[in-house]
Amino acid sequence: MNRYVILFMVIVATGSCKKSKLPDLRETYSYRETKPFGTYAAKKIIETGFPYLVVQNVRRSFTTTNEMSSDSNAIYFCISRNLFVTEDDAQSMLDYVYKGNSLFISAANIDTNLLSRLLSRQLKADVIMDRIKMNYATTHVNLSNEISIPADSFGYYYKPFANAFTSINANYSYVLGYNELKLPNSFILFWGKGRMIVHCDPRAFSNYFLLKNNNYLYLQKMLSLVNEFPTAVYWDDYYRTQNTVNRKPGKFSALSEIMKHPALANAFWIFLAMLIIYILFNSKRRQRIIPVIRQNDNSSIAFTETIARLYLQHHDNKNIADKMITYFNEFIRKSYFLNAGANNSDFISALSRKSGVSFEQTTDLFATINEVNNKEQLDDLQLLKLNDLIQQFYKNRN
Repeated sequence: MNRYVILFMVIVATGSCKKSKLPDLRETYSYRETKPFGTYAAKKIIETGFPYLVVQNVRRSFTTTNEMSSDSNAIYFCISRNLFVTEDDAQSMLDYVYKGNSLFISAANIDTNLLSRLLSRQLKADVIMDRIKMNYATTHVNLSNEISIPADSFGYYYKPFANAFTSINANYSYVLGYNELKLPNSFILFWGKGRMIVHCDPRAFSNYFLLKNNNYLYLQKMLSLVNEFPTAVYWDDYYRTQNTVNRKPGKFSALSEIMKHPALANAFWIFLAMLIIYILFNSKRRQRIIPVIRQNDNSSIAFTETIARLYLQHHDNKNIADKMITYFNEFIRKSYFLNAGANNSDFISALSRKSGVSFEQTTDLFATINEVNNKEQLDDLQLLKLNDLIQQFYKNRN
């Protein structure tokens, strides 16, 4: 068995050396992942330890699995960051062990529904370390003399192993190992015909830890405590993905969940007080905001622009020029009280004198107007010349 494990370690380590990017340190504990905190290596070691069996993946709650199973000599492995179970799940686990099966649990956060039935309590230091800055260091876990003489120590470089059990029922259990602070981090419970191994730091079964030096022996020695020839081996893939406490329908209360956590409870009461203050001070009738009245649009300009675009689209230069001349003659009539229809030297002299535009420029303008009036079609250059002369008249007049 050791030969296959070592070969597996070499293959995985060689593949990981080819990657230059930073590793993904999320603690997923997925058996499919070869990332530092997956459990691909742990499952392979278990499969190697029971070569005559196929390790079955379970994606249902323990209550459902136990109801569908009639095993009395099976092993159930559960390695996850959190182990949130219902009361029925916790009781089903004890019934499963009582029938003669083995249950192997490793979780950093074990539900009190299960711990209370095991008459034990857990110090969840791993949760605290995630919220504060922790210095990385070489950290170890140790096995007790009950399963290893002399007591072996296994270590790696990462966050300290600090999770521990503060209370263990000595009548039915004994300690299997200790963390960095010499506090018990695992124990075995004998119940009925079976046994339950409870471990509170799953990082000790991650790829990163097991592939470091001879740390795979840590899991192998743990496996020596379960049934040697089980009828079935199960690997849990259900509780690994459960990040909230499971409740039965009708028993869940959002307010009760908030009140369980002092920080959330304080935030809730502060929010409620601020809401009441806001309602009291803003209950008076406020003056309505006076709406801004939009100015009326000059529809005549918009209409003129629309007509001009229509003429330009049809390229009717003659029609455009006629409209320009008509508008210009009307401007002369209203501004200087002259009849543009005369269009002789006396009219041009009078218009030049009244407008202040030179006689030559005025003569050139009306010569162009006469030329346009005598044509049936205009090209773009002739239209532009007419427009330029009219604009110059507007610009140079007094």
